[in-house]
Amino acid sequence: MVRWPDNPPVRVTRVQDLDRGDDCTLTALSLGVHTGTHMDAPVHFLRGGKGIDAMPLSATIGPARVIAIKDRESITPEELRPHRVRRGERLLFKTRNSPRCWLTDRFVEDFVYLGEEAARWLVARGVRTVGIDYLSVAGFESDTAAIHATLLKAGIWIIEGLNLTNVRPGPYDLLCLPLKIAGGDGAPARAVIRARGQDVTKRSWRRSARR
Repeated sequence: MVRWPDNPPVRVTRVQDLDRGDDCTLTALSLGVHTGTHMDAPVHFLRGGKGIDAMPLSATIGPARVIAIKDRESITPEELRPHRVRRGERLLFKTRNSPRCWLTDRFVEDFVYLGEEAARWLVARGVRTVGIDYLSVAGFESDTAAIHATLLKAGIWIIEGLNLTNVRPGPYDLLCLPLKIAGGDGAPARAVIRARGQDVTKRSWRRSARR
């Protein structure tokens, strides 16, 4: 499973198995908390910052907007301005990462990322949550700490590792719940969206998580 190069590998070990005569089937799971679809907490880059267990549920439950990004390198203020971003919005960025990077289990270094100017632009507009469709909002060769810190200092929660391949730009209802790890710098999460206005009784939720 693809992961950031210096992160721990994913290990899934069947400890007990009914087929081996055990009383039950039991699996051990080992992975870094920034694996697959996950969220970053402030303490990930801010000394003394909040852990993932302090995240308000309002950060990732409620209306969200998927914005298509055409730039092949980074998300810029110039491309964001026409979208009239409003205070308190939850924004999910669909870039060329979704149909490109998730086709391989090899780490892709030249993925589309959030530029520093765009991060400051989002902070100035008071957005609540930012999601992106690869393993980091910051680029592989960019100032990772600076971009993350800019968002996290402003109280913006970060979702990374989304797969928006079959998702059209527009308004959605978002439900993204990270594991509640005490003091955690991040946590794997399950992210789903549903087009706004759909009947909640229908099977309308769509997975936005990589795995």
